[in-house]
Amino acid sequence: MPRAIDGTRRKNRRKKILDRAKGFWGRRSTNFKTAKEAVARAMRSSYRDRKRKKRDFRTLWIARISAVCRAHDITYSRFMSGLKKAGVVIDRKVLSNLAINDPDAFTSLIDIARSSSGVQE
Repeated sequence: MPRAIDGTRRKNRRKKILDRAKGFWGRRSTNFKTAKEAVARAMRSSYRDRKRKKRDFRTLWIARISAVCRAHDITYSRFMSGLKKAGVVIDRKVLSNLAINDPDAFTSLIDIARSSSGVQE
């Protein structure tokens, strides 16, 4: 009677890796050894970039807000400081969307920030 060496465990383990490697280029999607390395790297990158995505979006929102503020002759820091002193609690994502989609509302927020900061520019 032949001896059962590894059953389906080996196949399942390899299949899991190769399934994750689908769409990779060349041998990285078919050869287990190279696919294992490629998948490990891809998983590290995806973990790291899920954290980085939050940073990148916040940077984008700040850049958009800052650009519209400069067009209205106020700096980003003065604008945010004025909103904080006025008690306006709006996050940067919403401010960015307002700056793009509703310039009139954003202009009124700039006026609020100017009046509460006490600095007229």
